[in-house]
Amino acid sequence: MSPIAKPPTVLLIGTDARTDALLAACSQSPQHPRLVGLCELPMPGWAHRCEQVFTGSLADIELVKRIAMQVQADLAIIGPEGPLAAGYVDALGSCGVPAFGPSRKLAQIESSKSWARHLLDRHGIPGNPEYRVFETNHDLQRYMEELGSFVVKPDGLTGGKGVQVFGEHLHSIDEAVEYAEAVLHKLQKVQVEERLEGEEFSLQTITDGETVIHCPLVQDHKRAFDGDQGPNTGGMGSYSFADFSLPFLEKADVNQAQLINERVIDALSRETAEPYRGVLYGGFMATGSGVRLIEYNARFGDPEALNVLPLLDTDFVELCLATSRGELARVDRAFASRATVCKYVVPAAYPDASPPGVRIATPSVDAGLEDLRWFWAACNEDDEGVSLTSSRSGAFVGIGDSVAEAYVVAERAAVELEQRNPGKVRHRADVGSSDVIAKRIAHMNSLRGACG
Repeated sequence: MSPIAKPPTVLLIGTDARTDALLAACSQSPQHPRLVGLCELPMPGWAHRCEQVFTGSLADIELVKRIAMQVQADLAIIGPEGPLAAGYVDALGSCGVPAFGPSRKLAQIESSKSWARHLLDRHGIPGNPEYRVFETNHDLQRYMEELGSFVVKPDGLTGGKGVQVFGEHLHSIDEAVEYAEAVLHKLQKVQVEERLEGEEFSLQTITDGETVIHCPLVQDHKRAFDGDQGPNTGGMGSYSFADFSLPFLEKADVNQAQLINERVIDALSRETAEPYRGVLYGGFMATGSGVRLIEYNARFGDPEALNVLPLLDTDFVELCLATSRGELARVDRAFASRATVCKYVVPAAYPDASPPGVRIATPSVDAGLEDLRWFWAACNEDDEGVSLTSSRSGAFVGIGDSVAEAYVVAERAAVELEQRNPGKVRHRADVGSSDVIAKRIAHMNSLRGACG
């Protein structure tokens, strides 16, 4: 009789709804893993789902190493981009702890937008828009005037909020130059790109450097308010379709995005002599003349992870372990053919600062309701309950056979939570609505018609 294998100990690192979704996926593993959390806030619900929860700065790499060794972690799963860019995968590896995610060198695909653009150019991979990287302000104004319509991007991590669009955030060339010079002063590099017109979509590809698993495509909504109004945020919600595509995309668009991700994974390995292991998440734009790359991320998206992880029909812990070992080919993997709508609930003033310590009534999510999920984000939990921060509070994910079904599930839950917390929280009602999706389809049809 063979001995019973010891359940693996999994250390989850992060303080957001994406990491809560990763925790939920791990908790469904048939291996019954011992779950340990490290977060910057006392995340609601983690004390009940984890055997141990540590709170501390995610910028403290020595703390992470000490915790990993103390709990004898068999695997670390890192949610946000900061620890990846800081080299947490390398540090954990030096302690003998495999991690799901790329090394610091490979995480440059997200932490340096210019490095990512140049990688595509060096390897002849299509998808780049017209762009230039500036290290001084020389020719900055002339290039902006030459492009006419452009975006300004910091060459570093900005939480999805650093990109400024001419005509929306920047209302004159002088204002654009001033912003670009401020970025230069802070980061020593700034990128100016042509402004693309089309529809954005997200493709998350799980890989061990050889085998790839393309997740269902997702469309995010970054603007703060209904109708795509207001400033950019970390993401107010997203949706995915049961056929894993999006209705405004053609098959050629999907194939092109998948091929770009696959070629970039290969180029990363050849350029760094290391296999890319983890998630390569491409933010793409479908235009009238094909697919263009907006940017790359070195981890699951937030909110996009919340759409795809509940659909994963495999042991997520085993998938992550196999990825970290270069053995992804041996893992059975599949996604349920269902649609999702994710709706973030945020403080009423978001993305502006909110008063600290505002108490909220928590969601009444029936644990037996298979078609609704709730994932906590940046909230505090103590003996008196849950309080808000200035960041996103949490997200409902509705699941259905169609986006229309999933929308009803998520919207009903979000409205109910608002009603229980009047004046304290809000959400975008239009994420995943039939009207918004119809507009996306009409927009792409008009662009293709103009280019045809």
